[in-house]
Amino acid sequence: MIDKDWRGADLIFDLDGDHLPGVSDADFPGMLDLIHDQAWSLWNDFLEPEFNMKREFSQFTFSGHRGFHIHVRDPALLGMDSNARREIVNYIRGEGLEVNAVLSGNKSGWRDRIEVGMQSVLDKLRIISEKESGSTAIMDEFHGILNGKSTKNRGGKSGVSKARIKSLAESSTSTERIERLRSDHSLLVFGKETPAFWDLVKGDRSVVLGTAGETDENVTVDVKRVIRQLGSLHGKCGLRVTEIPYERLDPDGSNPFRPLDEAVALKGGADARVELLRDDITARLGELEVSGGTGDVYSVNDAMCTFLCLKGWARQLPE
Repeated sequence: MIDKDWRGADLIFDLDGDHLPGVSDADFPGMLDLIHDQAWSLWNDFLEPEFNMKREFSQFTFSGHRGFHIHVRDPALLGMDSNARREIVNYIRGEGLEVNAVLSGNKSGWRDRIEVGMQSVLDKLRIISEKESGSTAIMDEFHGILNGKSTKNRGGKSGVSKARIKSLAESSTSTERIERLRSDHSLLVFGKETPAFWDLVKGDRSVVLGTAGETDENVTVDVKRVIRQLGSLHGKCGLRVTEIPYERLDPDGSNPFRPLDEAVALKGGADARVELLRDDITARLGELEVSGGTGDVYSVNDAMCTFLCLKGWARQLPE
């Protein structure tokens, strides 16, 4: 092997719902809906318009578990090394972007995103401040963007507590502060929390890309990555790695891809009784949905039994 030359590698983008800030896969259908949105945003907002990547060289797949893969096999890109691939990842994540410089510069994708993201974040901060419906979920999302594992994915600051986010939310209700911020983006109108505000704006508009296993190395950057084979079954849930036609990638399109209907490999089978081992879970495969908590017993088909047991969410009971 040492005498062989590296010839190239697919440019792979891995989107995994497990990396979304503030999201748990306990609501499996809801998580897949969110990561589907991310997959479409990655292609429609970044890869095609800004990097000019071609559909004819691209393959879109459901990973068989918590996300989606985009493979780009353009011959002109296969030889890119890890450093070049990392530049693409950093741009998509918004890492190193100076907000004031972007907004004062020429028209660009990130300039448009920041302008839209400002209002989006301000609206969400208002919901937190006024404790409206959904405020807890938004708080968890923002906390995830600014802390922990999503810091590596989003480029956010670490160590930002929920109390500081609440303080930022209360400050953002000031019309005077917002007007000053819009007129001069370099002003620290939220005091020490201003950098966190801009991190939230970038995080709100970026795409969360998956990491390679337990390391921090992004899948896209790894030029020797072994990826799941199309048609194989995922060992953590039993669903099939399935190709998605481009025209069905848009979740809001006329005929969107439905992974929980179309990636089910096992069909029919005798009823199996399972006991749930985890609280507050929601799972759906085809027309069958299971929603409950520890100790609940359900009669399910082979596909759902396999899914729940491989996930570690249930155990099969003897007949």
